Amino acid sequence: MAQITFKGDPVNTSGSLPAVGDTAPDFSVVDTSLGTVKLSDFAGKKVVLNVFPSVDTGVCALQLKAFSQKLAGNDDVILLFVSLDLPFAFGRFCGAEGIENAVTTSDFRCGSFADGYGVKMTDGPLAGLLARATLVLDESHTVTYSELVPEVTQEPNYDAAMAAL
Repeated sequence: MAQITFKGDPVNTSGSLPAVGDTAPDFSVVDTSLGTVKLSDFAGKKVVLNVFPSVDTGVCALQLKAFSQKLAGNDDVILLFVSLDLPFAFGRFCGAEGIENAVTTSDFRCGSFADGYGVKMTDGPLAGLLARATLVLDESHTVTYSELVPEVTQEPNYDAAMAAL
């Protein structure tokens, strides 16, 4: 279990984020067509896992737009958004923002991402949602960057994540 904060108040997560050097666990999530997506579907590709509580909050929206912009034109990297938002919310948000270079997924059906990555907030006002985190995986899906953002209302360290690519 890890501890983060939400507006300064302590919040616990369900486990620990995989560390640099770990092999990222496989997971099953749901894409915008309600199909299943697995990490193993991206074998041989670098992956940026962009994890957040909800697309309908200001900081999350900034995070999604920032990673989309930073990875624009970088076709050898998969940008994977993961939250518990329903796939329909992603469709609405990405359509409105013009985000076309991300695979948007929800862990609402299986819960295997939250369980395997230890990012489910277990208490506090956002209990049940995913904490804010970023992981960068190389082509063999070894973790090269791992950040559990210590304060839910803050953005991740984009520069450090990009440097890990």
